[in-house]
Amino acid sequence: MRRHLLALALLFIATSAAPDLHAAKPDLATVAERSGYRQTGRYDEVIALCDAYQQAYPQAVRCFDFGTSPQGRPMKALAVSTRGALTPEDARAQNLPVVLAQGGIHAGEIDGKDAGFGLLRDLLRGKAGKGLLDKTVLLFVPVFNVDGHENFRAWNRPNQRGPEQMGFRTTAQRYNLNRDYVKADAPEMRAMLALVNAWDPLVALDLHVTDGAKFRHDISITGEPINSGDQALRAAGRGFRDGIIEKLKQRGSLPVAFYPSFEEEDDPTSGFVDGVSTPRFSHGYFPLRNRVGILVETHSWQPYPNRVRATYNSVLATLELAAEHGPQWRQLELEADARAAALGGQPVALDYATTDAKRFIEFLGYAYTRTPSEISGASMTRYDERTPQLWMLPLRDTVVPGRSLPAPKGGYVVPPEYAAQVGEQLRVHGIDFRTLDAAMPQAAVEAFDADSVKFSATSVEGHQRATVAGAWKPATADLAAGALFVPIAQPKARLLMAILEPLAPDSMVAWGAFNNSFEQKEYMEAYVAEEQARLMLARDPALKAEFEKKLKDDPEFAGNPRARLDFFYRRHPAWDAGYNRYPVLRTDVAP
Repeated sequence: MRRHLLALALLFIATSAAPDLHAAKPDLATVAERSGYRQTGRYDEVIALCDAYQQAYPQAVRCFDFGTSPQGRPMKALAVSTRGALTPEDARAQNLPVVLAQGGIHAGEIDGKDAGFGLLRDLLRGKAGKGLLDKTVLLFVPVFNVDGHENFRAWNRPNQRGPEQMGFRTTAQRYNLNRDYVKADAPEMRAMLALVNAWDPLVALDLHVTDGAKFRHDISITGEPINSGDQALRAAGRGFRDGIIEKLKQRGSLPVAFYPSFEEEDDPTSGFVDGVSTPRFSHGYFPLRNRVGILVETHSWQPYPNRVRATYNSVLATLELAAEHGPQWRQLELEADARAAALGGQPVALDYATTDAKRFIEFLGYAYTRTPSEISGASMTRYDERTPQLWMLPLRDTVVPGRSLPAPKGGYVVPPEYAAQVGEQLRVHGIDFRTLDAAMPQAAVEAFDADSVKFSATSVEGHQRATVAGAWKPATADLAAGALFVPIAQPKARLLMAILEPLAPDSMVAWGAFNNSFEQKEYMEAYVAEEQARLMLARDPALKAEFEKKLKDDPEFAGNPRARLDFFYRRHPAWDAGYNRYPVLRTDVAP
């Protein structure tokens, strides 16, 4: 470590002697390059290189902290532009498209860090993408999960070829950041979303390494909006995905346009399924902001230098496409913002599904056998990497909207007792809302009552998730001063619905934020329910007829004493009307 720190100190000294763009520049080589890509550097290298680039190219690079990790490490970003657009305000003033390249969200998958620093040096020295930084701004986050990066050892990625040691998948608090975009539990994610809110990138690249089988393809490029979100904006999403793939082919890669994970684990014959990810993932999140999210996944069984080169070329291709098409695609995003602000009353897809329609594709694999294993007792696949083989495999990639729901015509109302909790979540994502100064008694609203609720049996990312069924129905409510009104008429309307619609797959309800509302808190003891049931039957002939019909038509109900007593309890004045009612309301008009 002392030798490494000495090298970093010498790097600082070298860079301080070259303050302008045209003077001799220091080496700025990474540990990965010096080791022949056997190794990757520790996080102190990121800190040193970030500062060194700014010192070497002060007119073109700004190194800055955008957050602090739970273990106290600075979260570093570099803004890079030879036009000097080194702040969000400057980028907007010069109308330059911003490309966010995010490395190390899973810190064992660290290709993006080493590829990004290598590309950055080549761009600034004119050895790659000449003139690109005059037409774009590169916002480079070398390592997102900085504490996970320093959980550093061999075998953190047992299904990955190199480097010799690497970071770990989760944060110090054991959050998987690529399950956290919309719920935003982790302080690292809240820092990233603040960076995104400030810079509003044209496209966000999330740089990963796959898990999975052994085959010859070296990288996959997927993203949205392609099958989801704003219809017209999909042209930009396809333009980035297909353009990156074409440029990668020209530079010697073997890319695919779907995530190459078999539909049935460890069985190549099952083929692949493409789809739309929910907004817990980066490339499911950005389309809800009407921005393009691209997932770059190099193949884990490729050697590390090959993976770094493919990642380098992916970021370079994205900058080339942004330089060429940025103004046109930015206009599509702004037009999508305007359409999103007019979604009130229109159907909006909350999720997407892949149909059973399949087509067969050529896939570059290896010869393999599937034989019973004396270890696991199951059939296991064994690959022969000495024998290339062309596979013909099924691919299901026809995607259609799943559950759709009309957007509220006015927006959402959050009662004061939930205003802090919901308001903080909306604020993190840059969603507009306002606080009601005066009470509104007997306001016409829509309320959501759950017909059924299923809680997850195990914890997911520290949450007990909830799956609810139900519908919005007309109601009246006394809205107190201090309630929040969240208008649907705003550019992030789709993201707003993803957060506040209880049926959305990554909503606050789905992540268990309102589980208290779906837990029964009061009960009527059986002997009391029995007494009250007899009184109710005696004075209400219609109720008596309904009960007798249900006994006749529903054998399961008839054989369940608790259900029979609950039939009466739910119709009794003692029943808790707040049970299974989602506390957030919808409204057709702005209060």
